Amino acid sequence: MASRSKRRAVGSGVLRPPGAPVQRDDEEEEDDVEDEDEDEEDSDEEEDEIVDEEVNIEFEAYSISDNDYDGIKKLLQQLFLKAPVNTAELTDLLIQQNHVGSVIKQTDVSEDSDDDMDEDEIFGFISLLNLTERKGTQCAEQIKELILSCCEKNCDKNMVEQLDKLLNDTTKPVGFLLSERFINVPPQIALPMHQQLQKELADAHKTNKPCGKCCFYLLISKTFVEAGKNNSKKKWSNQKKDELMFANAEEEFFYEILGGEDGERYQTFCLGPSQPWRIYL
Repeated sequence: MASRSKRRAVGSGVLRPPGAPVQRDDEEEEDDVEDEDEDEEDSDEEEDEIVDEEVNIEFEAYSISDNDYDGIKKLLQQLFLKAPVNTAELTDLLIQQNHVGSVIKQTDVSEDSDDDMDEDEIFGFISLLNLTERKGTQCAEQIKELILSCCEKNCDKNMVEQLDKLLNDTTKPVGFLLSERFINVPPQIALPMHQQLQKELADAHKTNKPCGKCCFYLLISKTFVEAGKNNSKKKWSNQKKDELMFANAEEEFFYEILGGEDGERYQTFCLGPSQPWRIYL
């Protein structure tokens, strides 16, 4: 499976606001200023060309292996942010059950390539953790506690009780879907990744392997709301869909299919002009 993406090359240097004057030596001759300004303009144009350069990268899916530990953990951290979840243990569990799940890497990175990328660098991954099978592990219990805690803050008591019963019903296992990738990876890669995972889960069910038997599936979707549009006192059910921006485009489809107004969310912290949210589906 392969797909193309844009990669933005960033040059080194000190950032400064557009049009800001460049500091010069006091002993610099005035008649050199004009020439240097022209050189600067040429240099800036060259830097712009480098920044806007598009590099074609072929992506391919591979089975999860021990070498993927650091990359998977890093992607899990961008999902949970400051939430108290043992991402190290979660990463270990995903590697142990590598009969399901895939990682996205660059295709065939040659040793003599001028590219700075490590051949084991991960651009994304997909997998599933059976929360019912992993009951008792720290990360599984922390994930369930996190979800229930957020539900308690945003839902009525009846819904909290239903969710608690669902997460603790051993006769109907709950699968926690994990699909993370860097923002520069094209969304077109998502469909074959999900299709492959679906096939692997079906095979696991036939062979009675871990993760094969799930009655319900849980997904935490990374979304953003433009700063200024979010009212912390506004109920989630009143949040307009067109105000939401999905980090993973395919999750908007899941949101619509499942009736987004009933989704649960928790607000984390603001990283800039937009505020990151998480929606539980």
